[in-house]
Amino acid sequence: MKEIDFPTDYKFEITGEEQKRSEAFNNLKFALFLSIILVYMVMASQFESLVHPFTILLTIPLAGVGAILIFFLFGKTLNIMAYIGMIMLAGIAVNDSIILVDAINQLKRSGLSRWDAILEAGQRRIRPIIMTSLTTILALLPLTFGFGEGASLRSPMALAVIGGLVTSTILTLIVIPCVYLVFDQMRKEVN
Repeated sequence: MKEIDFPTDYKFEITGEEQKRSEAFNNLKFALFLSIILVYMVMASQFESLVHPFTILLTIPLAGVGAILIFFLFGKTLNIMAYIGMIMLAGIAVNDSIILVDAINQLKRSGLSRWDAILEAGQRRIRPIIMTSLTTILALLPLTFGFGEGASLRSPMALAVIGGLVTSTILTLIVIPCVYLVFDQMRKEVN
């Protein structure tokens, strides 16, 4: 439209479906931001710490990578339902990190050193983490195949959650213990 020369006092404005889509995405961005804030608040109150919830929230970008990657691999577009799936993912993906960080904190309270607690928690919680993620992924798998009416609406949402859970589960077991170690060390140095 920039290349078209309009007569004086004429202009163009995008309206209709594109305007509604833009408004919907802005509302969904706010919903995602609000969901992350609420998840942080709940975790801060449960862990009685302001540092460890940041460690757990790092899982959300790790999940976002997988969600976007699966759409890229399958050649699908990110639509509103996919974005809703990513909002769901913000609450689902943190579960693995919560299990791991909570186990580390419990082991530290029982007298283990930070390093030993991280190693022990990883060994004890790898099976529950993989099982919870795998059951969620397998439960959403039929939605991706698109059976029945409205399947094209549900499929992107399920794909976003599945892609995000795969990467967040794998990276939670690798990245989150490292981040926990760094943040806990920084917290000890500040105190």
